[in-house]
Amino acid sequence: MSIRFTSTARRGTVALAVAAGLALGVAGCGSGGDDNKKPDTTASASKSSGSDPSAQEGQSETPLAELRGTDGLLLQITSADRDSGGFVTVNGVLKNDGDKLLVIPSALRGDETEILQHGTSLGGATLVDSKGKKRYYVLRDTDGRPLTTTGLTTIKAGGTVAVFMQFPAPPSTTTEVSFELPTFPVGTIKISG
Repeated sequence: MSIRFTSTARRGTVALAVAAGLALGVAGCGSGGDDNKKPDTTASASKSSGSDPSAQEGQSETPLAELRGTDGLLLQITSADRDSGGFVTVNGVLKNDGDKLLVIPSALRGDETEILQHGTSLGGATLVDSKGKKRYYVLRDTDGRPLTTTGLTTIKAGGTVAVFMQFPAPPSTTTEVSFELPTFPVGTIKISG
């Protein structure tokens, strides 16, 4: 009788732990508000519809940073917003300034084994708080996928793709960080919010 009770209690504890883990994963992936809109913006940009990309295009007139990569690839960072859930969401536009089809370099995803499993992304991006002496990596969901634009393959000549990246937020006293992405020079951006 006590073995059956122990077995049932153990299953209940495991079920509770799994449920708590899933709840944390869901809470970590979307803290509500604007966070839920960021991936939709990326999805709508790839479908070439919706008004969210035009909002980013409007922001791109005065980007926070403009970084030139290899083969005419240009990254314009349009915003870096601190969310109440403890995240910083960096939005931008990848642009092909060249005159031919551009293959997105796989180096942008970084070299971490967990991120390599999920295809081309901007998973290699980091924010560096030089005052606090900390480096912040792109967040990942419970399956190890980076919380950033994924599925990047090519950009046609003159074309653009709206992108986003989510990071853990530095302390609220930190308003300026260095943005680093493989194959691009380092840029300094200001965090709002």
